[in-house]
Amino acid sequence: MDYKLQLSTMPGISSNIFLSKVSSKMSETPSTSFSMIRLTSSEGQVPSRHSNVTHPTVAKRISFYKSGDPQFGGVRVVVNPRSFKTFDALLDNLSRKVPLPFGVRNISTPRGRHSITKLEELEDGESYVCSHNKKVLPVDLDKARRRPRPWLSSRSISTHVKLRSATATMPTTAPGLFRAPRRLVVFRNGDPKTRRVVLLSRRITQSFEAFLQYLTQVMQYPVAKLYATDGRKVPSLQAVILSSGAVVAAGREPFKPGNYDIQKYLLPVKLPGISHRVHRKGKAKIEKRKSGNWKVLIITSDFPNAGTSSQVYIVLYGHCRSSAPIYLSGRDGTRFQDGHEDNFTITVGDIGIPFKIRVGHTNSGCSPSWHCKGIELQNMNSGQKFYIPVQRWLAQEQEDGEICREFPILSKGQPVLPVTTYEVYITTGELWNAGTIANVYLSIYGEKGDTGSRKLFRSKNSLKFLRGQIDTFFLEAVNLGVLCKIVIGHDGLGQGNGWFLEDVVVRDPTTNHEYAFFCHRWLDEGEDDGKIVREIYARDKTIFSVRKKLERKRKETWAAERWKFMKGNTLQFYNKLTGGFVRLHPDGSVDAAGEQTDRYSLFDVIFNKGNICVFQSHEMRHLSLTLDNGFVTGMAGGGACSELRVLHQPNHCALLESVLLPGHTLTVDRQGKVADESSAGYAELSKEFSVFVKGVFLNSAVVILATSLCQALCLQPNGTCTGAGSQSEQSYWRVHRIRSGICMFESVKTAQMYLRIKDGCCNGMGTGDTDCHFKIKKNLENASISLESLKSPGLFVGLQPDGQAKPVIYTKNESVCFYPRVIQFGRENPMGMSATPSQGENKTRPPESKTRCPSPLSSEKESRHSHSTENLLSEENWKVLVLTGDTGTQANVTLWVYGDEGITGPISLTKDSQEQLFLPGKMDEFQVVLRGIGEIYKIRIGHDGTGGQPEWSLKRVTMENVKSQKTLNFDANVCLSRNQADGDIVCELPVMKEGKPVFPLVRYHVDVYTGQLKQAKTESEVSLCLYGERGDSGLRLLHRSNMPVRFQRGQIDAFQIEAVSLGNLQKVLLHCEARDKSHYWYCEKVIVKEPGSASESIFTCERWIPFMSQGLMHSEIELYCQEMQTNHPSKIQEEANDGDWKVTVVTGDLENAGTTATVSLCVYGEARCSGPIILGSGKHHLFNPNSADIFKIHLKDIGEIYKIRIGHDNSGENPRWYVEEVILENMATCELLCLTVDSWISDSEDDGDTWKEVPILSAHRGSLPVVTYKIHIHTGTKPGAETESNVFINLIGTNGDSGKRRLHQSRSRKVRLHHGQVDMFSIKAVSLGKLKKVLISHDGTGPGNGWFLKNIIVKYEEEGSCEEVLFPCHRWLDEYQEDGRTERELLRK
Repeated sequence: MDYKLQLSTMPGISSNIFLSKVSSKMSETPSTSFSMIRLTSSEGQVPSRHSNVTHPTVAKRISFYKSGDPQFGGVRVVVNPRSFKTFDALLDNLSRKVPLPFGVRNISTPRGRHSITKLEELEDGESYVCSHNKKVLPVDLDKARRRPRPWLSSRSISTHVKLRSATATMPTTAPGLFRAPRRLVVFRNGDPKTRRVVLLSRRITQSFEAFLQYLTQVMQYPVAKLYATDGRKVPSLQAVILSSGAVVAAGREPFKPGNYDIQKYLLPVKLPGISHRVHRKGKAKIEKRKSGNWKVLIITSDFPNAGTSSQVYIVLYGHCRSSAPIYLSGRDGTRFQDGHEDNFTITVGDIGIPFKIRVGHTNSGCSPSWHCKGIELQNMNSGQKFYIPVQRWLAQEQEDGEICREFPILSKGQPVLPVTTYEVYITTGELWNAGTIANVYLSIYGEKGDTGSRKLFRSKNSLKFLRGQIDTFFLEAVNLGVLCKIVIGHDGLGQGNGWFLEDVVVRDPTTNHEYAFFCHRWLDEGEDDGKIVREIYARDKTIFSVRKKLERKRKETWAAERWKFMKGNTLQFYNKLTGGFVRLHPDGSVDAAGEQTDRYSLFDVIFNKGNICVFQSHEMRHLSLTLDNGFVTGMAGGGACSELRVLHQPNHCALLESVLLPGHTLTVDRQGKVADESSAGYAELSKEFSVFVKGVFLNSAVVILATSLCQALCLQPNGTCTGAGSQSEQSYWRVHRIRSGICMFESVKTAQMYLRIKDGCCNGMGTGDTDCHFKIKKNLENASISLESLKSPGLFVGLQPDGQAKPVIYTKNESVCFYPRVIQFGRENPMGMSATPSQGENKTRPPESKTRCPSPLSSEKESRHSHSTENLLSEENWKVLVLTGDTGTQANVTLWVYGDEGITGPISLTKDSQEQLFLPGKMDEFQVVLRGIGEIYKIRIGHDGTGGQPEWSLKRVTMENVKSQKTLNFDANVCLSRNQADGDIVCELPVMKEGKPVFPLVRYHVDVYTGQLKQAKTESEVSLCLYGERGDSGLRLLHRSNMPVRFQRGQIDAFQIEAVSLGNLQKVLLHCEARDKSHYWYCEKVIVKEPGSASESIFTCERWIPFMSQGLMHSEIELYCQEMQTNHPSKIQEEANDGDWKVTVVTGDLENAGTTATVSLCVYGEARCSGPIILGSGKHHLFNPNSADIFKIHLKDIGEIYKIRIGHDNSGENPRWYVEEVILENMATCELLCLTVDSWISDSEDDGDTWKEVPILSAHRGSLPVVTYKIHIHTGTKPGAETESNVFINLIGTNGDSGKRRLHQSRSRKVRLHHGQVDMFSIKAVSLGKLKKVLISHDGTGPGNGWFLKNIIVKYEEEGSCEEVLFPCHRWLDEYQEDGRTERELLRK
């Protein structure tokens, strides 16, 4: 029968909804048939896009997205004066549709720049972002729009599936036979005869609440809740999938059981083993299905409390098909009592000869437990009878706790199939927050049917589905034969309901065969693809499959650990068995018995290709770790024998294997001696090493604190921290080194928010005080670190099972282990660059930093540049006496002490009574501890210029060794003031030996050149640090220039820096902390001269500071002396690997030639295309007029390059751009490609295209020509066919594609893409060869954004011949027409 429903969409306008008739058909393919709901006019015709309404409509169709959540698919709302009279009414409506903690309280533009406060400010067809406060996190709208809708998020759970035969081979991947259900059968609660079939669409599934409102209209009574046909609640759109395509719609009342038979709405499929009749031309004959009437007798046992108050249902399985759950209920409410026999008559259609029955109940009522004695079935058509002896409890507190059981039908007194108790082992993943408290359901499919959806109720563990846990369940069912797949999911109920499922193993005890179902994915609406139900196909649990699983884990581990083996890193290898580090001695011998501070235990990575490395001794650079002919040694020159393959293990350890002799690894015994695998006592040998990188926690480093292979400690928007965050920019932490082993961690994404432990909580709401200071404890066994609070010793940053951070006591378990990964290496603290504590910091302990320095007193010692080798050899207590002259100070005074083995500092010279320090003519005494810095050769002392009296007259500093009584006198007699002398507030004092300084004081002349570019000047403070072979000068503020105004465009500023002689200068560090873009500074170069020397050191900069690199803003840059540039690349640049290219983009010297847009590059090779690669944005001072910007990109395995495409996104205030040249240089082979562009890239210049293609001359085929493609767009004549959206086209041919181009300027019409119109556009591209297809799309912006495209004709001339290619379409590109797609692929005719 047909159902006709009336829905009123607007006053005075009515529409009829017709429900199409459902036909029952047999199908060879498991699928589901769905009826359609169509809106028709009063004449029965489909209405046009523009209805003839007397009064014009002012409605706006607007999309709203959730702040910072690209997984949220958005909500479309029609806004007009009738629906929302006030802006607050719109906010209240959105609060029910957009899940935010405190509702929707703010609406902003997509990038969060402008807030909307009035309904009038909303624009039709635009998108906006909702948040619960003023702070808005931008959303990638493209990603949010691509998110799968709920009905696409999982496979349907249906028992009516055609399964493979017993001899069929098990598939390794799921074949694409099953399609997600797109229609839904909706029954009225308690009245199965009232049912509707609805088609799920975007319009009715914007939210669960909107869906219920729609069902209220369709069912013509208030719908407040949904249930599955077996009585389980359906709490969300995702949970609809668990209902097998049918739900029961209820109001406020509880679920009412009934015979909700959905068979006539579903296309049934025969079970395996039943042949299908094949007719001519392959068409299956459609047979009229017979009606199957059955009598059912249910016998309840006669002992006490055997009856049940619950609702009982049965499911019959026959050789043709199975029935839906059939509820057996009576009107008198006295069914299923102790010792009673209850009779029922049911109609299930033609199921064929029955072979099993499933019986269960809903576990409802005051006494749901039930003991069933037996069941009798009689076919009322054939008279055939069947008896099923049950004699089992169906109760959660009895036997195995199951409330659903299966029994085989007896044939001649014998069961057709045996009953099997399957053992199910479910492994929850190791990721943080991987566990779930939701109800988990499982359905197992085999060649002889399925188990139905079973709730996994009783595990051998007291708590189910915990992180890293294996839960064992027993599932009893009639034997399914060879298993082929499972469907597993959860209902999404409870807090933290997401679940990371590792795998499921099902053991069939009858054959002792195990079936493995590997998942390794989230079942979580907020993770991965948002699915909470997964269909997984079986694999035999063989050694091969287990090895594949182990190999996958190794690959994931290598992806997480490979950063350690980048060229230039310094490593140590720790062995757990020996408790020592691998050492390479000067005589070439190797052992694993070294201490952490042993200088022979350091190795530099000097070669890296994939997981093959060469490890050179850091101490003896002529020796490399080598595995040669079964021996482990140090070899000069290295060579192929020194190439070692790093094999990372899942336990965060690594094996070092010879590349020449696979299988031969570095192996040591318990004493640390190198051994081979044939040595006696093989159990006492070890091959695994923990790998440590030196210099991870240097100042200003950016790190990830990984908590698993793919998770990291992350600051959340509410200030809490979780270890279940993704390893993205959200998890970046900037290191502020206080002293050796003591650091603070500041969020890179949210500045000024620090990790802290305070008041029993661990979060990211610190302000930089001592609550944020952490001591770094290394865990040698697994190469991790733990963070101990310096203020609360014994408390560590730990993680709860759900990943939330909390203070814990150290227990050596993984909850306190973090695996650091360096995103950007930091540097040693020069003077003045220590982490600055807040005013409230307790300064009772002097902070320290150490670095290796050359000995000024012994010529035999080498100068070595290293990553801060930790030297914990000796501690010396020193007494420091500071004599103030005639001017005291209230500023904070700091001391640095330099020795030939290291540096200690900054040391804050403070006491409890700060106001009594550094008074005129007074001597102040301090106690300091110096650790392993060797013999002292200079000190640096100064103040920070704060307080009421920032000036300070320093007369003398005396240092006395408490133990040896050795005394060092430093006569200063200087005034440290910004307003006097040279304006310096820091001074360096050398050690005197025999009345002469060990090294002289030198006044360096520093000339700083500001560039000629526009806006090159800055008002920001600029600091500089000089580095030489004898240490550094400390970071000095460039305060007093020879010019009245510092750092003006084209100006040379001269400064003087006094320091103890640094020897030959090696590099300088420039620091410019700009407040905003207007304070950025363009430095051309720095020249340093030493008085009395004719030479000068030139340090070329030629870039803006701050600048962006690798997605991070950098306020400082290291510049190397010109003759050292080739040997010392900037630290912010990575080393060149195979496939790395340097790209130089030259912007022209025309007025306004620069751009503010974001520039991208596509590179086409014969093997593949790489891109678009985002090079950067003009808002970071890139792409300025008459400038060359250099970038590094990775183009591995793309083959010989034959063209590039460069362009921009047309964003910013002035996006137009004149490109002069693009130069590509292969950093490995030095291959150079110089490509002349000499063209505007702008939508307002030349051809209006924002992309340019340039061909590249090929050695064997020459360069391809640039072709002008004339594109004729035919818009259809249907009502509403025109569009005002931005239309994009991509031409694809045998030589690649043109890229996605915007059809901006019509050559034939002023108004483009109008009703029935032909528009002509043109694009230029390197010859595409023979055109094969086009991709045409629009962005859906503007009113009337739908578009009916008739066809596209592309005309072009190439090699003297004219070509014309037709691409027919005749379809809508409209979200509300046909299939709702706004992009189509058209093939040539």
